[in-house]
This record gives sequence, C-alpha cells and structure tokens, in this order.
Amino acid sequence: MKKTFPPTVLSLLLASVLLSPAAAQQKSEQRIDLSGTWAFQTDSSDKGITDEWFNHGLKDHIRLPGSMTTNGKGDNITVNTPWTGNVVDKSWFTDAGYARYRQPGNIKVPFWLQPEKYYKGAAWYQKTITIPASWNRKNIQLFIERSHWETTVWIDDVKIGMDNSLGTPQLFDLGDKLLPGTHRLTIRVDNRVKDIKMGNDAHSVSDQTQGNWNGMVGELSLTARPQVFLADVQLYPDIKNKRVLAKIQVKNTSGTRKVVTLDLAATPGKPGAVKPKPLTQEITLPEKDSTIAITYPMGNNPLLWNEFHPDLYDMQVTLSEQKQNNTDRQKISFGMREFKASGTQFTINDTLTFLRGTLDCASFPKTGYPPTDVASWMKNFKTIKAYGMNHIRFHSWCPPEAAFTAADRLGIFLQVECSAWASEASGSTTVIGDGYPLDKYVYEEGDKMMKAYGNHPSFVMMTYGNEPSGKNQVKYLVDLVNYWKAKDARRMYTTAAGWPVEEASNYHNTPDPRVQGWGQGLSSIINKEAPRTDYDWTNIISKWNRPVVSHEVGQWCVYPNFKEIKKYDGVLKPKNFDIFRDKLQENGLLSLADSFFMASGKLQALCYKADVEAALRTPGFAGFQLLSLSDFPGQGTALIGVLDPFWEPKPYINATGFSQFCAPVVPLARLPKMVYTNNEELIVPLEVANFSNAPINNALITWNITSENGAQLFSGSFKKETVEIGNGIKLGTIRQTLATVKKAQRLVLKTKIGTRTNEWDIFVYPQALPQTPGEILLTQTLDANAIEKLNQGGKVLLTLKKGTVKPAMGGDISIGFSSIFWNTAWTNKQPPTTLGILCNPAHPALADFPTQYYSNWQWWDAMSHSSAIKLDALEKELPPIVRVIDDWVTARSLGLIFECSVGKGKLLVSGIDLLTDQDTRPEARQLRYSLEKYMIGTHFNPTHTMALDKIQQLYN
Repeated sequence: MKKTFPPTVLSLLLASVLLSPAAAQQKSEQRIDLSGTWAFQTDSSDKGITDEWFNHGLKDHIRLPGSMTTNGKGDNITVNTPWTGNVVDKSWFTDAGYARYRQPGNIKVPFWLQPEKYYKGAAWYQKTITIPASWNRKNIQLFIERSHWETTVWIDDVKIGMDNSLGTPQLFDLGDKLLPGTHRLTIRVDNRVKDIKMGNDAHSVSDQTQGNWNGMVGELSLTARPQVFLADVQLYPDIKNKRVLAKIQVKNTSGTRKVVTLDLAATPGKPGAVKPKPLTQEITLPEKDSTIAITYPMGNNPLLWNEFHPDLYDMQVTLSEQKQNNTDRQKISFGMREFKASGTQFTINDTLTFLRGTLDCASFPKTGYPPTDVASWMKNFKTIKAYGMNHIRFHSWCPPEAAFTAADRLGIFLQVECSAWASEASGSTTVIGDGYPLDKYVYEEGDKMMKAYGNHPSFVMMTYGNEPSGKNQVKYLVDLVNYWKAKDARRMYTTAAGWPVEEASNYHNTPDPRVQGWGQGLSSIINKEAPRTDYDWTNIISKWNRPVVSHEVGQWCVYPNFKEIKKYDGVLKPKNFDIFRDKLQENGLLSLADSFFMASGKLQALCYKADVEAALRTPGFAGFQLLSLSDFPGQGTALIGVLDPFWEPKPYINATGFSQFCAPVVPLARLPKMVYTNNEELIVPLEVANFSNAPINNALITWNITSENGAQLFSGSFKKETVEIGNGIKLGTIRQTLATVKKAQRLVLKTKIGTRTNEWDIFVYPQALPQTPGEILLTQTLDANAIEKLNQGGKVLLTLKKGTVKPAMGGDISIGFSSIFWNTAWTNKQPPTTLGILCNPAHPALADFPTQYYSNWQWWDAMSHSSAIKLDALEKELPPIVRVIDDWVTARSLGLIFECSVGKGKLLVSGIDLLTDQDTRPEARQLRYSLEKYMIGTHFNPTHTMALDKIQQLYN
C-alpha cells in the first residue's frame, strides 16, 4: 500500500498521539466499528519492527475484541513458562510430590489459575480499513478501550505513536490528513514488564489473578471529528451553591479563530425530577486548543448522589459552529455529591458514612481479562450490595469505565489505583521514588485516570497502588498526593494502600486495625485472647487525626470446594484444585471434602463476623476493606472469600446471614466473653452502628435469648427517642442471671432495632458438675498405673499436655482457633495451619458438650490447649471423635480425640489438655465431664485395637 502521510506531517502526528478518552464517548454515524476478524502474528523474536511487519500482511487470524488466550493462541504451559508473578513457595519446581504435575501433558501449577495457552512478548494485529469520502479533512481517532498493554500503531507505513496505559482507554489521533480510501491499520501489543516495573504481582499485569494477557478488549473503533471538537469535559459539582463548574477542553485544528456556541443541558435520571434550565454561551476560540470554564446552575433542589439514592444527571454539551454547519456533542453522566473528611470519618453530602468495603483483585476466570460491559459489573456489584457493602477497592489496578458506570447506578464508593505494587520482592528496581521509570508513569497514569473517569460520582478515592517499597517512597508519595489534591479536589487521596501513613493524605489506609495482622499468627486477638466482643480499635486510631480505613481485613481461608471445578469453562482452569483433590484422595479423605469445606466455611464466617463487628464498634472509625468477599485464586491459592471467584455465594453463609453484621444499620453487643457458667450474671451493653440515610426515630430495641432449639428463655427491651447517624451509640445494657440454665447448652442472643437483627452464640455450663464413677483413670501419661489399668480391662482417659505430642506424630502442626490466614504457601506456614474442627454433634462422647459440626467459640479453649495428632501415624483410617481439618496442601488425617482398645482395656485419647488450670476453663471441665460420662456408658466400645507401644510413641 502507498504511504498515507507525507513526511512533513509525521512530526505533527507524533506530537498529538493522545487525546482524552472522554472524546470517544460520542457515538454517531461518524464511527467505524473495528471488531471482528483481524490478521495476526506473534513476534517472540522481536523482529517485527526491524522487518517492518506493518508493511506486510500477517500470516494468522484472530477475533477482536479478545485476547490471544480467548482465541486459543500462544504456547502450551510447561515448567519453563515465563510467568509474571512471584512464586513464594517454589516447592512445585523441585518437590518429588509434585513431579507428576511437571510432566508434559499433565502440567498443573498450584499457585494460581492456569491458562490454556500462554504468551509473553510482542504480537501484531492488522486490519484493512476503509475511510469514507465523507470523512475527508476530518480528525480521525482510533479508540482502543483496553489494551494489554504497550500498544504501538501504524497506518500504512507511518508510525502514529505508542501508549502504555493499563487503566484507561488508549486514544490515537490520526489527524485530518488520512485520505479517503483503503488503508492498513497495524497494531503491535507487547505484554512484557520492561522498563516500567510496576511489580510482577500488581493485579494490573500479574498472572496471580486476571493473567498477563495479550490483546485488545472492549470498544475498538475509528471516529471522525469535525475541525473544531470537544476534546474533554470535566464536571465539578458544588452542592453548597447548587451548581456545576464545567471545564470544557476544545480542540481547534482549523488554524483560524472560530466563533462557536456552547449549549449545556442537564437532565435528571429520576423520572419526574425537576430539569435544570439549559445554558448557552457564545465563545470565540483562539487558533489553538483552549479550555473554557462555565458555571451551570442546577436549580433550587438538585438531586444528590449517595449510596441510598444514587441519583444521576446527564449533561449534554453541544458545540456548534454555524458558519461551517459543524456540531459536536458529548453526554456525560455525573452526580451531585461531595465526599470529604469530617474529623476522623467520611461524609457524603455532609452526612456521616462508613465504608464497608471489599477488594476487587481482577480475577476473571472466564476470560482472563476484565469485562467492559455494564451488565457484568452490575451483577457483581449487586451481590456486593446484598452482602451489606458500599465500597470496593481495586487493588493495584483500575477497572474499565463500565465498572464506574455500574457503581454510579448502585451507589458504591470506589478506590482505584495506578496499576502499581512496587514491592522489592519483585526485584531491586521495583520500587517507588528512586527515579526509575515507574515514578513518571504513575503521574501519567493518574492524570489519565482522572480525565477518563473523573466525572463518575462513585470515583471517591485514589492512591498510587499497593504496599510500596523504596528508600525514597515517602517523599515521592507525599509529593504525589499534594499534586493530586491541587489538581482535582473531587475525591480523597492517600499515599498508598497499606503504608506509609503521612499527614499529606486525606485519609489513611493502614493494616493496623484488624483482628489478625500479617505475621501475628497465634499472638493475634482471635487466637491468643479468650473470645469476646467488647474490644475495638480506639487506641490504634487515636494517634491519627484523619479518617482511617483498615487495609486488607480478614484473609480467612476456607477449604477448596471441588464442586466448583465445573464452573471453570473459560480460559483459566483450577489445576490447583486438581492437585489438592488428588492429595486428599491419596490420604483416604476425599469422602470428607464437602464436610471440610462446610465446617471450615462456618469458621471462616465466624472470623469475618469478628473482624467486621470490631470495626463497626470503633467510634470515629472510617471503614474497612476486606481481602476479600470473593476468593483470590493466586498467590499460592488464597481461598478467602464467602463468594467464589465468579462472585457467586458459597453455601455456608448467604447474603442475609452476612448482612446481619455488615450493613448500614447493625445492632452490636459488647460481650465480655462468650462462655459462662450458670452462677454468673450476663451483663452485655448493647449499641448500634447507624450509617443509614437518616436518624432512627422512636427506636425500639428488643433482645431475647433462646435455646438452641428456639425456645425463648429471656427477653427485654429498651427505648430511645432518636438514634443519630454514627456508631458507638449506646442503647442499653442487658443484665440477666443464668441460674435457671441447668444444662450445658448453646444459647443464641438476638437483638433488634427497627428491622435490623443481629445475633451471637454464647455457651452456658453448670458451675458444679456431678462426680463420675471412679472406674475411669484420668492421666497425662501412660505410666505404670495406667498400663496396669488397661491390662486389667479398665478404662483410661489419656489427656495430653500441650506440646508433649512428638513432632512426627503431629506436635509440629501449628494449631489455633482461627482459620488459616491467607494461605500457608505465601506466609511461610504462618500459624495456625489448620481450619478448625469437624465432628459429629450426635456422637455420644459429646452429648454433654453441645457443639455443631464445626468450630464455634466454645472450641477456642480446646484449640488453645491442644496438639493435633496425625492419625495415620498411629493407624491407617483411624476414625477420630473430633477431627482437625488440615491445610489442603498437606491434607493429613488429624485428630483431637479418638478411642481404641489396648490389650484388655479401653482407651480414649485427647490431644486437648483437660486438666491444667481447670478452675479457669469451664469448657475443659465440661468436655472432660462429657467424655467421662460417655466412657462409663454402654456406647464406649472402640472398634480399633492398638498396641500399647504405638500410643507411647505418640508423646514425649
């Protein structure tokens, strides 16, 4: 094909490569859709530029929008696949246990979802385009909604330019010299991390979640614009003065002064709402580009946007050049809102709000890239709202415009980030503030994001990215925040998600206020301290005078749900689940997979309830960000969601159950403990977190305590004339004696204000227990007396001291109350490495120790005073009375309590120490009583026989 552009205009084209993506919002007959079949060729040797592939036809074909992976292009997965992402636990590459998964034809990696094909490098895309005669002398723009990621464009043999935005559309200005007729459009996309090192684990590029794909998705189009056109419109709401400041960037390519008319007209989206009056101004444009500021009155009572009433307006901006009969239009959706700090909390339109947030970590198993349609985001965001949330943080990436549009419509607050996670773990040059190319890139990316998405009312928070490294990071990030604050005051800014905490920030995003932090292990509140609900984060946040949003709260794991495998019918496959299922089957436990999943899920939900309620109890707190409501499939497989990666519910807790403790209005109880004896008085202050749209007038607060079967035991009520917006609002104190509770049982405390209910399980045991007959020998070692007892056909209860089980028999297993934090692969086996208990509640050994099949608060004492026992080290397929759920990576058969025959006698072994400090451990006393009562009854008939020396080898 002949050269399109004379050399004299090439420099002009290169100087005007990029315009605002907002200009591509215009949809009219002046648009050519480029979706469909393109010519295609990979360039793994990087010879395409040197060999001028833009001058030649490419050999293969591909469908766009899409990626190489969705088109089945790329290489097969091998041991040497050049992944983008850190593999912290590298045992897959060397461990003999993984050898079969390293064989050609059976490659299965455990650290993230596995694509069907993989390619990292340059790939070329080419399409023949026809410019109509009606486009002659018009400005033509190429719009690529999302490319991954470095994109270079040629028209015929002329290089137009390069863009590398990861978070915004890429818009290439082809100028007005592109002649009508047929031309070759060639695009080179390179998905390698090169000079700009945002971090191999940044969710914008990493294989940890969406995958490091190569392609172009969303809208692909050419658009013709008149010589004078609207390049960008930014709207700045002023709710106090009931107006909008419109900053309109006009591009004049005519080379002469122009007289134009600008018409602005806002239309409310709510039917029947008052429509503001239109506004018209005549403007004389200079010979170059200009920005025009126009103040637009919104009427006497404009609709305000918030989470409860996400009312939107459409602003139609029309530029008319009557002499040339040229018109250019843009329609911009916006909301009248002001999101700001008030002391240590946030307000929306001067009303207190509280961020109940989750993370979106760019996991899209069907496609491996984010959706660009509003319907997909509406589905996910409606689920988030159903679970009581109003906030989403996009961890180290920025979503497409459809996500902002969906959030606008549903009233969700978004924190978006500049595609970076500058962690030294990714390499010595993966830092921020030390002068590497990433420093400049973040500024550029931030500017593009503000321009592309700044009008969306949901876009309320912004940061560079996640958890930075670098000796000069503080100065760099403080300067960045100050730059953003001066540039655009429509949202709040902070240095980074995680750290550093600096006064320049509008708010702090720190990991300090949460139930368990990274590395705390068994020293965290939930594992070290007896269960209660009367603590909060007041002491932690009191040192700061900014709103504090807790960073990456939760991270509680659940066992893999192998039934989920069938959902993965897209390009990313859960080969990690195959590995974990194989391990479980090898250990003879596959039949328990569903039980492990459900029991660990119930514990996970309990841990999340503890985290969320602690945040809601904290006066002056600004909010939390869970990691995450949905599973994170990478970084060693972090199954930390009550939703799966498809944002669909798991069966152990639904939206109704979760939103009891996570919602705009949540009743709260400050229980000093969760386990009582019946000689105590229950004293429980009740309070409420009310972050609804208005105070609650004439509030009636009721409470009741029921038995496990639903029978009401106690009840009461309080009245409060007005419950203002806020938290830490006291409602009254329950004072109830428990003397009438004669039998050990689980009770349910329920409290209600208006239509909102919350509940907690508490456990009440008799203070005095009957003596069991003396026929049972209770011991912590099989000494001579115990052996003699067994030889004579007697009964022995062996209750082992914590720490006495030998490492080879389970003593080296880090057992605790909570679920696994994140996962064991990425935390160097941070304890606990187990997922709670599994038992049969109807087993007669537990008849006087009321329990569900999973861990509840009454098991905290046992898990804190116990060692796990490797059952297979004693005898294959030994069935325990109480089982411990092991990490899915090792999937061992672990027990806490089991029984067996030894010689002529009967032995019950408890890995829980039931003797030490009994006076302060009512749970231990009750469990011991239940086991002893069982042992003197007719049900105690062990079916497994074990040699005495095997039991003696169990402990030191």
